[in-house]
Amino acid sequence: MTGTAKTHAKGFKPEAKKHLGQHFLHDAGVIGMIVHAVDPKPGDRLVEIGPGQGAITFPLLDRHGELTVIEFDRDLIFPLTETARAHGTLEVIHRDVLTVDFSALAHNGGPIRLVGNLPYNLSSPILFHALEHAAAIVDMHFMLQKEVVDRMAAVPGSKVYGRLSVMLQAYCQVIALFDVPPAAFRPPPKVDSAVVRMIPHPPEKIGIADHALFARVVRDAFGQRRKTLRNALSQVCDGAAIEAAGLRPDARAEQIEVADFVRLANSLAASGAALAEPG
Repeated sequence: MTGTAKTHAKGFKPEAKKHLGQHFLHDAGVIGMIVHAVDPKPGDRLVEIGPGQGAITFPLLDRHGELTVIEFDRDLIFPLTETARAHGTLEVIHRDVLTVDFSALAHNGGPIRLVGNLPYNLSSPILFHALEHAAAIVDMHFMLQKEVVDRMAAVPGSKVYGRLSVMLQAYCQVIALFDVPPAAFRPPPKVDSAVVRMIPHPPEKIGIADHALFARVVRDAFGQRRKTLRNALSQVCDGAAIEAAGLRPDARAEQIEVADFVRLANSLAASGAALAEPG
């Protein structure tokens, strides 16, 4: 291990890497609020995405005794593992989180609880990757750009209610917990942040017959927000099919409840009314 890495293990303040979207959390009050929100219990399988300098890692270890972390930046792994020795048992997975099979992790040790200060440039891909493994996840506590959290938790009629809102809320309960100012990070980002809790719905509550079709309906519906459903979904179905699902063809996507999108997609799947994906 290089001398630089050993020096980092003592002070543990490596420079943030802009190309990885790193902003290291350092505010003790915010850290305490996150740990309190997670509130780990005996037997929980905690997995942290992007531990960085360990701001959340070590308090969680102090509280829970063991933790698995997924870290892509190899320069952070040695200082993390060295510092963790005084706090608890740390398992490090050196991988891009988008290549990690959360279902396999759960199979090896039980359902997992995800925690993380997510890199803002990868937050949406990480969220959707986690959703692919929702059956293996108890809950998720993520720090994200506040604008993204607002969209995630938005309700119909809101200016920020959109594709992300519907896709996440169809599969999870989304609860915005608290905001975090830029000064809580080093270096401070140019935007406010927020912490969100996501609790996957049980499969029977989700009730989506064709997940790919549902995703396409939501994508097209919000593709051009000013269009009515009849026009926005013209490549998917016609007005009669929309009416058959109990929706108004002249309504706009931002007015439609998540459950109504599910009902529309299921109606199209059942009737075969959906048009083929354009080539």
